Amino acid sequence: MNKARRDEPIGTSPRVRDQPALTTSSGRSWLLFGGILGLIAVVVLVPLLPDPPSGLALFGICAIVALYAVMVVVRVNAHPGRGMLAVLATLMIAIAIVGLVCVGIIAATTGKVAF
Repeated sequence: MNKARRDEPIGTSPRVRDQPALTTSSGRSWLLFGGILGLIAVVVLVPLLPDPPSGLALFGICAIVALYAVMVVVRVNAHPGRGMLAVLATLMIAIAIVGLVCVGIIAATTGKVAF
């Protein structure tokens, strides 16, 4: 077992999985930051709608909106705790991945990639 060092305040842990955002949070912050991330991704994808491959930007927008809707459903219906928070974190990561992959594919296809 991990024993707290004497110089650490009681109840603090350096492990990421023990942080309050993943253990005792209500989930409201995940919805807030997931919404901000989703909004940024949609704002980036909207100008890319006419670019090839046809429909990819629209797919990305729809997927991001659907993932955020699932976040809201999970937050409202799931029992509070680690499981709910882990699902919210996973869905937020999925929003980021969908946005990044869609923008990357569109940029690579149109030749707008600068390496």
